[in-house]
Amino acid sequence: MKLELAAAKKWIDLFVQQLENQQTTLNELDTAIGDGDHGTNMKRGAIAIGESFEKKNPENLADLYKATAFAMIQKVGGASGPLYGTAFLDMSKAVKSENIELADLIQIGTDGLKRRGESDVGMKTMIDVWQPVSDALAANKFDQAVIDSALESVKGLVATKGRASYLEEKSKGHIDPGAQSSAYLFIALLEVMGE
Repeated sequence: MKLELAAAKKWIDLFVQQLENQQTTLNELDTAIGDGDHGTNMKRGAIAIGESFEKKNPENLADLYKATAFAMIQKVGGASGPLYGTAFLDMSKAVKSENIELADLIQIGTDGLKRRGESDVGMKTMIDVWQPVSDALAANKFDQAVIDSALESVKGLVATKGRASYLEEKSKGHIDPGAQSSAYLFIALLEVMGE
């Protein structure tokens, strides 16, 4: 399955809405194992994405993902801005000449996260949501249960990356805020795919 421009735009728009609605939830998750501002930061990024689209409606997929990346890099503080930015920038480069399968697109984003964050699955980061979603898309088995089970497994992990890693064992039992905001991204994707 490939996402065409209108569907991809709707995906990002729905993600923006989720971030604006879930600021408090994300801040609460971040208060437990970080510095408590992931929701505020992500909402700032969401507003920037919306403003960017209003200023110039993306004419193709590469522009869409690139605008999303730059809004995130410029407005989202901490590690999340560069991480989301890298994922979307890599996705933008991947669709520059022609559209690609959704599973491949998400894997490219995931690989960008791994490279930028020097991390991998099992470190209690957003990768622990991106990789299972990518695998499920490749196997044609992507649904809400995939997202739920990814978040559940994140909860049981001990953080070895980012601010949460300072807590070591105490980070267990908490959902990583970046994993949760990534879950919102893929909940939005599911909605678009279901139409």
